[in-house]
Amino acid sequence: MADMVFRLDPEVIVGMDVVNRVGAFCGKYGNKILITTEQGLHEKKLIDRLVEILETAGMETILFDEVQSQASQDEVEDAASLARGARCDMVLGFGGLKTQYTARLAAILGGSQLRLFDILDGKMEEKNFLPYVAIPTAGGDPFLFSDQLIVVDPRDKSPKLIKCPVGLAKLVIMDPSLESLGGKNASTAAFDGLCLSMEAYCSKKASFFSDAVLEQAIALYAKMMHSYVGNQTPDFSSDSVNANFLMSLGASVSAPGIGTALAYALNARFPVAKPWSSTVLLPYVIERLATARPEKIAKAAALMGENVEAASKADTANMLSDLIRRCMGQLSVPARLKDFNLSLDRLVPVAEAARNLEFVSFSPWTVTSEDAYDMLKQAF
Repeated sequence: MADMVFRLDPEVIVGMDVVNRVGAFCGKYGNKILITTEQGLHEKKLIDRLVEILETAGMETILFDEVQSQASQDEVEDAASLARGARCDMVLGFGGLKTQYTARLAAILGGSQLRLFDILDGKMEEKNFLPYVAIPTAGGDPFLFSDQLIVVDPRDKSPKLIKCPVGLAKLVIMDPSLESLGGKNASTAAFDGLCLSMEAYCSKKASFFSDAVLEQAIALYAKMMHSYVGNQTPDFSSDSVNANFLMSLGASVSAPGIGTALAYALNARFPVAKPWSSTVLLPYVIERLATARPEKIAKAAALMGENVEAASKADTANMLSDLIRRCMGQLSVPARLKDFNLSLDRLVPVAEAARNLEFVSFSPWTVTSEDAYDMLKQAF
């Protein structure tokens, strides 16, 4: 079993309407706060709610709401410049995965004179940064509780894994009342979380702690998946937040794998949301994991409601991948990468970029660029 090294830097608050106390939590880091967010959250008045809570607590808010779905150097530099120019005391990320990564980079750059290319080229000022506060509203982040971050290099549109300064993240608030996904986006977010959980569960870095946490995450994602298929109407936002928290926690002491790496690489190069490509890749990820970690895939199948008692290891793998494909079909989500108007001959750099992400080395089999490309061809 792998050694477990575990340190959770940020303070973490999880619960319904805990965002109402964000002013008190943030007040210890200063008075002026840059809110980095996305336009879509204006529709549900979520940004107005957050600003009102912070200003009622006596804080001055500066709003940067220009985060787009695709990676952009200008967004990061503009947010960091705004934080510097306004002399902000901290940066708050309010939104999905892209928003959180933009906010974290703005916090790193906003307290120094570094530029994005400096970080990508290996430069980092370990003490000159602004405190970073995360309030995620959609999807799960495998690096939320780690000192690493995925950054897209605009020079070649490839994802890079960088190490963040120690103590950058001060606070994470996960509140079901802020969940912003619906319809197929909610479904693909559950598949994405399941892909992340499965890979971290089967990783060479997995430990007794990550196993315990990720098994609960897998069960919750399965519950959500079955509820979407059944067209049930109850509010599953609490399940989503709890599953995302457990996945992020488990992944922080384990590691995702090649499916996650390919999803990041596809999103970096093409206008395809990471959860959508993760969904397409998930059945193929499970089939590869079943060969490398058959006992864990059997346990995951049982956690997802499959009767595996009389099944062979090979049958168990087929049962689980078939279950995922059935659910994808019933939910009418894309099942092939070609559904995103991609061209197979343009995916070779994607495979190479994904394989070069450091966490792929913890996959339970030795992944080559050819392996990564084969998975893309299968999913195409």
